[in-house]
Amino acid sequence: MTTSTGIEIIALEEHYWDTVMTDTYSGRNASRRGPVQDRLYDLGDVRLKEMDDAGIDIQVLSHGAPSAQLLDAESGPAIASQANDNLYKTVQTHPDRFYGFAALATAHPESAADELERCVKELGFKGAMIHGLTNGKFNDGKEFWPIYARAEALDVPIYLHPGYPHDDVINVYYKDYLEDFPAFATAGWGYTVETATQAIRMVLSGVFDEHPKLQMILGHMGETLPFLLWRVNQALSRVENAQSRSFREIFEAHFHVTTSGNFSNPALLCTVQEMGIDRIMFSIDYPFVENQPGRDWAEQLNFCLEDRQKLLNGNVRKLLRL
Repeated sequence: MTTSTGIEIIALEEHYWDTVMTDTYSGRNASRRGPVQDRLYDLGDVRLKEMDDAGIDIQVLSHGAPSAQLLDAESGPAIASQANDNLYKTVQTHPDRFYGFAALATAHPESAADELERCVKELGFKGAMIHGLTNGKFNDGKEFWPIYARAEALDVPIYLHPGYPHDDVINVYYKDYLEDFPAFATAGWGYTVETATQAIRMVLSGVFDEHPKLQMILGHMGETLPFLLWRVNQALSRVENAQSRSFREIFEAHFHVTTSGNFSNPALLCTVQEMGIDRIMFSIDYPFVENQPGRDWAEQLNFCLEDRQKLLNGNVRKLLRL
C-alpha cells in the first residue's frame, strides 16, 4: 500500500451502516438500496479489498447519515450505544486498518456527552461525527453545548457532516427539481448549504469563546467556506458584537477540513491559501465516492514531500492522536 512515494494514506470520512441504527429509519432513509448501500453494510472482505486495491492504509469509520440525529431522546441513547459497541468490535478485528468515530444521539445532549466520554475512554474512539440537524434543530444551541464541553475536556474533535436539509428548506429551495435531479438537495448543493450554515452558526453562537480548545472538522473541502472566508468575515465584521475575535480568527483556530468527495486542485489550493496545510486532511467519502479516484488525485498533487505527508497522514495523526 502507500503512495508511489511511500507515503501512508489515512482517510477519515469513511462511512458504514449498522442495522441497529438503520432499522429505526423511515421514509427516504429506509428505502435506499443498491451497490453503495451494500458497501455501507460491509466492514469486512469487500471493504478491505477495495482499500488494498487503492492503497488506502487506514480508514476512520463513522456511521453514515443520518446516523443518530433522527433518533429521539428516549430510545436514541441506547441505540447509539449499541451501534458504537458494534463498531468497537469491528475495529478490534482489524486494529491496524480501522479507527472509529462515535455516533451520538444528540436529541439527549447530556447522554450524548456521556456516550462520547465512554467511547473515547473505554472504546478508544477518536472523536464523534454529527450528521446535520437534530430532529430539525441546528446543533449550535446551548442545549447541545454539553457535548462540546465534553469533547474539549477529552481533547477530541467533532466532525460536522451533512444531513438532509430541513423539510421547509427542501420545499422552498429544491423540490421543483428533485424528481430529475435528486442530488440537488444532497451532495449537489443542499448538503453544502446546510453544513456551511451550521458551521457559521457555531462560530456566531459563542461556543468557541466558552470552550476555547474545542476543535471541529468539516468535510468536502470545508463546505465552500474557505472560498467564502474573506467575504463572510468582512460582512460579519460590519457591526459590533460580543465576540473577542473575528469570524476568520475563530474559524481558522477551531476548524479543520478534509478533502472528502472534492478532489479539485483549485479548491485545495484555495483552502491551503486560506487555512494553511496544517489544517487539511485527506479523506475520500467512501463508499459514496470510490477509493481509486481519491488515490489517483493524491498521487498527482504537486506539493513538497513534507506537505504531502501532512495532508495524507500527518495532520490526522496529530489531531486524532493516532
